[in-house]
Amino acid sequence: MKKIAILGSTGSIGTQTLEVVREHNEQFEVEVLTANNNAELLIKQALEFKPNTVVITNEEHYDLVQDALSKEDIKVFAGPNALTHVVQYDEVEIVLTALVGYSGLLPTIKAIEAGKNIALANKETLVVAGEIITALAQEKGVNIYPVDSEHSAIFQCLTGEFQNPIEKIILTASGGPFRGKNKDFLKHVTKKDALKHPNWEMGAKITIDSASMMNKGLEVIEAKWLFGLRNDQIEVIVHPQSIIHSMVQFEDGSMKAQMGLPDMKLPIQYAMGYPKRLKSSYPRFNFIDYPALTFEQPDLETFRNLQLAYDAMKKGGNQPCILNAANEVAVDEFLQERIGFLGISEVVEKCLDKLPLILNPQYEDLVNTDIETRIKAKEIIKEWE
Repeated sequence: MKKIAILGSTGSIGTQTLEVVREHNEQFEVEVLTANNNAELLIKQALEFKPNTVVITNEEHYDLVQDALSKEDIKVFAGPNALTHVVQYDEVEIVLTALVGYSGLLPTIKAIEAGKNIALANKETLVVAGEIITALAQEKGVNIYPVDSEHSAIFQCLTGEFQNPIEKIILTASGGPFRGKNKDFLKHVTKKDALKHPNWEMGAKITIDSASMMNKGLEVIEAKWLFGLRNDQIEVIVHPQSIIHSMVQFEDGSMKAQMGLPDMKLPIQYAMGYPKRLKSSYPRFNFIDYPALTFEQPDLETFRNLQLAYDAMKKGGNQPCILNAANEVAVDEFLQERIGFLGISEVVEKCLDKLPLILNPQYEDLVNTDIETRIKAKEIIKEWE
C-alpha cells in the first residue's frame, strides 16, 4: 500500500483524492491530512481515514481539532510550519499537494528535499519557482506526477514516447463561463456569474482563474517546467466540451490526445497509481453523446491574463512570481466584491510593469518578490477606492 500525505484535504482536489482512496482502499493508506480553516471537515475525514497525523494550519482551530480527536491515535499539529515537518515523515511515500496558490511552495520543496514523490495539483509551485523545483527534483531523484487534467493528459500521451522529441504541446481550455463575451459584457459580471463553470467543479479561486483565463496562463508556465519545453512549444486552444484534455505533436507531425469525461478523479488516480492504471467505476465517455468536438482560438485581447502569462514566461526570472502573487490578491479582492472582473488583469499588468525584474532569482528573492507584489497590488487597488 502507498502511504500518502494530502496537503489541502478539505478542498476540491483533496476531497476528490479521498474519494479515490475510498474506491482503492487496498492500494492507498492516508498518513497525513491537512487543512487551513475547515476544521469540521478535517475532523470528519480524520475519523474516517485514521491518519497518523493531521495539521490545521489556522492555529485558532487547534483546540477544536485536538478535542475532537483526543480519543483517537492521531497526532494533531497546527500552524504553517507543521506542514513542512509532516511531509518529511519516513512513512510518507507520496505527497499530494492540493494547497491553494503560493502556500504550496515551501511544503513541496521540503517534501522533495526529503525524497518524496510529488503528485502536484498546486500549479503555482512551478509557476513561481519552476527552475528551482525541477533542479531539486532531479538532484533528489524525485518524480513529479501532474494532477492538473491538462498536464496529466500530456504526461499520459508521453508515456512510452520519452525518446521521441516533442514538436509542441497543445493545452485545451474550456473557455470558462464567459467564452465569446467581449469586454463590455465583462465589465458587469458578478462573482456569482464567474463561479458558474460550465464543465468542472473546482474551488472558488481556480474557478475565477478559469473564467479569466489566468488558470490557462499558469498552466502554460507549469507545462514549460514539467516537460522541459521552450516557450514557443506551448500552444493553447479553446475546446468548449472539455473532452480532449490536451495533445502532443511529435516531430513527424503525428499527434496524440488524451480524452475522457471532465472528472478530476481520473488524473488524481493516475498520478497516485502510476505506473499502473487502476480500475474505476466512474462514468465512461460515449462518442454518441458528443457528436461534435469544436475548437477556437483564445481571445487574448479580451482575456488579457493569458497573454500576460505568456509575456511573464518569456521574460522569465521573477516575472511569473509577480504574475501569480498579483493575481492571488486580485482574485481575492474580486471574491470580496471590492473590484470588478476586469480589474483582475489590470492589477496583474500594473504589478508586472512596476516591480523590478530579477533574472536569476534564488528562493529568498522569490519570497521577497511575493511579499512586495502583494503590497503593491493592494496599493493599486486602494488607489481605485
